Amino acid sequence: MNVILAKDVEKLGKAGEVVRVKDGYARNYLIPQGYALVANEKSVKQLEFNKRMIEKKINVELAKANDLASKLAACEIKISKKVGDEGKLFGSVTSREIGDALKEKGFEIDHRDLVLDTNIKKSGVYEVEVKLFREVRGVFKLFVVSEDSEEAPVQAAE
Repeated sequence: MNVILAKDVEKLGKAGEVVRVKDGYARNYLIPQGYALVANEKSVKQLEFNKRMIEKKINVELAKANDLASKLAACEIKISKKVGDEGKLFGSVTSREIGDALKEKGFEIDHRDLVLDTNIKKSGVYEVEVKLFREVRGVFKLFVVSEDSEEAPVQAAE
């Protein structure tokens, strides 16, 4: 089945593209969730008409994402956790905890947009990447410190 993507869908395509997917995927997921529309003659003509509007919207979103990326670069987040021997944490720092810390700083970023290459299980300094919009990524520093000592760690984490 051919569908027109209404929103960007990871590993499938970007908004406004006509893609071919399996019928069940389109009927049971993409269309009900608002990610796609059935591609027929009328909707394809409507898409051509709306492409200019979509392009303007994309340019605005891209500018916002670039602005947010520059603000994130100057941001430092500190999370306090219980730390045992050799700087090992009891548990780990989750993307949800990082997302909550970002919200406290005034950033409206979903925790699912955070890219954590490894589990954070030691105290230290980490660089966390955020998927902002399409290929725009932001990076900020995350300090994981002991609840006992509220000072920032000196050594960078591996």
